[in-house]
Amino acid sequence: MERILSGMRPTGYLHLGNYVGALKQWVYLQDSYECFYMVADLHAMTTDFDGNIDLRNLTVEMVIDWLACGIDPNRSVIFVQSMVPQHLELFTIFSMITPLGWLERNPTYKDAKENIKDKDLSNLGFLAYPVLQAADILVYKASKVPVGKDQLPHLEITREIVRRFNYFFGEVFPEPQPILGEVPHLYGIDGRKMSKSYNNAIYIKDSEEEIYKKIKMMVTDIGRARRSDPGNPDECKTFPLYKSFYQEVIPDVVYECTNAKIGCVECKDRIAKGVINFLKPIKERRSYYEKNRDEVIDILKEGAKRAKEVAEKTMEEVREVVKIKL
Repeated sequence: MERILSGMRPTGYLHLGNYVGALKQWVYLQDSYECFYMVADLHAMTTDFDGNIDLRNLTVEMVIDWLACGIDPNRSVIFVQSMVPQHLELFTIFSMITPLGWLERNPTYKDAKENIKDKDLSNLGFLAYPVLQAADILVYKASKVPVGKDQLPHLEITREIVRRFNYFFGEVFPEPQPILGEVPHLYGIDGRKMSKSYNNAIYIKDSEEEIYKKIKMMVTDIGRARRSDPGNPDECKTFPLYKSFYQEVIPDVVYECTNAKIGCVECKDRIAKGVINFLKPIKERRSYYEKNRDEVIDILKEGAKRAKEVAEKTMEEVREVVKIKL
């Protein structure tokens, strides 16, 4: 089986957008790949380095969400980035051969510097984020990486680092290829993209009452002024929830909406019930792990042990070819 590596930063509780954008695909990939799923706590420190977030607690909470959604520690290696020191060793070696211009021209870096004003991004860690990401992937010699389109520039830097390293030291690393999935775009309660940063998200941990309340607050089709007006599902900010969580009723919803046979209030009531019903087994598993947090920590310790074994084999080869092994 080919090996993949993917990770998330533990910067807050996971929401429905995280589920449809990454977790759902991760669960499916377990059937076809050797999966390494990483809590990217060091990456979280590139933007949240002042200790204002509790990375330990958020790590456990995030992994609880992973387990609840179907990530299986018997089929995947689940671990915390900082618990595998080989990541940082390979990052240091890669940083010696990575031209500064590659990082400064990275469009993701330039976009973040321009648009993120509430965080201090003038640190080496944030600039070198793609180099650490390359080390994360290549210390396991992962051949595939599930990414969104916005992460493709980072993955291309990884591939450039592979080519440069292999040119200097021989064919050690594969060039990882992206796994691009069709990622539905979910909107938050204010009509913008669902995001922890916007404080507009519906979280996996939310109670049924909270989910119902938040969905009832969501923006629908702003062009539909009266209940008697025909609606347009393609313009509705709530409709994507049907596509992700309640597909079986979509033909009825489209017909009723476009023919003004259902109002937006009734429609949101229906999708709220659909989302709540979809999340029930997930929330049951989440409740179990919340009560058994020691089991979650044991899973992470075992995952780190398994990850270290693979990472150390890679580093033994790297130390040999760069001639720093005595």
